[in-house]
Amino acid sequence: MATHVPENPAIFLTPVDREAHDWMTRFTGGNATAADLQAFRDWSARDPVHKEAFARACQLWETIGPASDLLKSRQDAHVSRSNRLVGRRAFLGGALAASAAAAAYLAAQPPFGLWPSLSELAADYRTAPGEQRSLVLAGGPSVELNTRSSIALRPSSDGAERLELLGGEAAISTRAGMNVEVIAGEGRVVTADAVFNMRYERGIVSTTCVSGALDVACGDRSVRLRPGEQVVYSPNGLRAVAKVDPVAVTAWKDGMLVFQSTPLDEAVAEINRYRSGVIIITSAALGRRLFNARFHIANVDGVVAQIQQIFGASVTSLPGGIVLLG
Repeated sequence: MATHVPENPAIFLTPVDREAHDWMTRFTGGNATAADLQAFRDWSARDPVHKEAFARACQLWETIGPASDLLKSRQDAHVSRSNRLVGRRAFLGGALAASAAAAAYLAAQPPFGLWPSLSELAADYRTAPGEQRSLVLAGGPSVELNTRSSIALRPSSDGAERLELLGGEAAISTRAGMNVEVIAGEGRVVTADAVFNMRYERGIVSTTCVSGALDVACGDRSVRLRPGEQVVYSPNGLRAVAKVDPVAVTAWKDGMLVFQSTPLDEAVAEINRYRSGVIIITSAALGRRLFNARFHIANVDGVVAQIQQIFGASVTSLPGGIVLLG
């Protein structure tokens, strides 16, 4: 008997989970209206099971979505987007493939950082959400790890101290005459006397020179940074050097978060690094609003009330630390 394979993963869910998945799809589209939010509140208030289902939908979206997109892009390379009828064996094979892709994605990108990724498990040092850690390595450099960050010590044949920033953010200080190399993503930083900040998120690395001088290389290009300069690189190569405020960049070391005319969606993405659960902006227009704030990392959960007050945003709190802003 032939079975039509839907492209919407909600077909595998219970009716309540499917409703929650539909809400999640609407909110992540960035076009939710005030009426949508009120309808969601009404739906959520009707039964505690609805809130629990939406919390699961958030985790499912974060977990399965990228794997599903990967499978779909591969599938589209071989077949048209027209409806397909396949037999039971092909259906089961597709389900197994989806499970394998999801499992591989889970290992590399755990939903909401609920458990260490494969790269984090290979780290010599790592921090949990909201945790910061100071280290003095055997070779001499000092390292301060920010939240959700991990580094690994790498062998060196030339006497230099070699580290790899596997993810997150680190502030590194070296002594004069101490050769240090820090690998991150597609590039590296080399210095003999500098204080600098490195951040590696979603394939993008930003390096800020606080004092001294350092060389940043990616591909066949390299640049030298002086105090107050920052450069960003990705698999596409180095970008232009920019002037920044090192005090603002390294404010996290003093337990502060500073936002200066930052789009709210970017600010919320940063705030999410310091807390369990996730804050979701359901309105694209709200996400584009500029946010100016300075607050203690220890009080990060209070920022939701601040956003609500500044922008008049509606707030819906759900189990698991999930918050909707619209």
